[in-house]
Amino acid sequence: MDLGICVASHIGDVDYVVRAEELGYKCAWLADSQMLWSDCYATLALAATRTNKIHLGTGVAITGTRPAPVNAAGIATINAIAPGRTFFGVGAGNTAMRVMGLPPHRIKQFEQYLQTLVPLLKGEESELHVGDKVLPIKHIMPDNGFVNFKDPIPLYISGFGPKSLALAGKYGDGAVLGVNTSEAVSGMWHLIQEGAKEINRDLKPKENYYTTALTSMVVLEEGEAVDSDRVKSECGAMAMAAVHYNYDQYRNFGHQPPNAFMEIWEDYTSLLESFPEERRHQRIHEGHNCWVIPEEEKFLTPKVLTASNMIGTKEQLLERLHQLSESGLDQVMILPNFDTRYEVIERVAKDIINNI
Repeated sequence: MDLGICVASHIGDVDYVVRAEELGYKCAWLADSQMLWSDCYATLALAATRTNKIHLGTGVAITGTRPAPVNAAGIATINAIAPGRTFFGVGAGNTAMRVMGLPPHRIKQFEQYLQTLVPLLKGEESELHVGDKVLPIKHIMPDNGFVNFKDPIPLYISGFGPKSLALAGKYGDGAVLGVNTSEAVSGMWHLIQEGAKEINRDLKPKENYYTTALTSMVVLEEGEAVDSDRVKSECGAMAMAAVHYNYDQYRNFGHQPPNAFMEIWEDYTSLLESFPEERRHQRIHEGHNCWVIPEEEKFLTPKVLTASNMIGTKEQLLERLHQLSESGLDQVMILPNFDTRYEVIERVAKDIINNI
């Protein structure tokens, strides 16, 4: 089992990625959300010049905010700085789009985007759909150091639902999942393999496909509660980000939240609905995966905290990682609260990475 970090891209904090490399983290996935954080490619470029071993990529780049040729050129530029350790994660981008009041790409748009993207990541000619036109495109100056397509750029596709996971199996070299239980990983592997079968791909866990799950992790002290102040300060933001996501699903599609959120749901929806509808999209994701804003701290119940985070003693976490690996997961990437991120990666490295 590999451990990586997901990073709220910060142009002034490349030291965080440098320290993760020193501690033995496999990958740094730099998040792409233009109305929240620094530009992911600018931050990746700085990280590439400061590191030597850690694999670097987008975690994940968003299809709705950049055309496929722009994303392909962006990651191929990083690959020119960090050859052989650059990867490309891509997704439809709930937060990045919703924070602007716009919907993420639907499945048909997402698939068309991937069809354009896959050849471009290899430096090959592709087709760009613009209105009713289909245009042949390729990078026409790839051999002068501007970009690097000679070293492979693995494509990891973010998928949560059956259709997006099927696309991950059809087009990706791996998948980015939003789960942290072995049962869920096994179920998602089935959906990935179903998509792969459409083009006669035979994907097998731990052999020819790489899966990563996004979560955060807190190593408990003996007897410490899962909702202690320290736990909340280290992974509360991840917990609330999951609540934010489910509110978007509820608000836009009428989907009911998971059982873990039912105890807070009435109070939480009442809070958000006190904000004007025309600007509510700016409020939903406030603090997203960085910190918990004061009026939302009351929603960090034990059930909410454990729904999206891995919280346990050293022994419990090591056993859980073993189970996840057995179910077909290759990597867990953690995204701690912003203010405690250094403490978290230090503790996880000491107790978990050094004992896997």
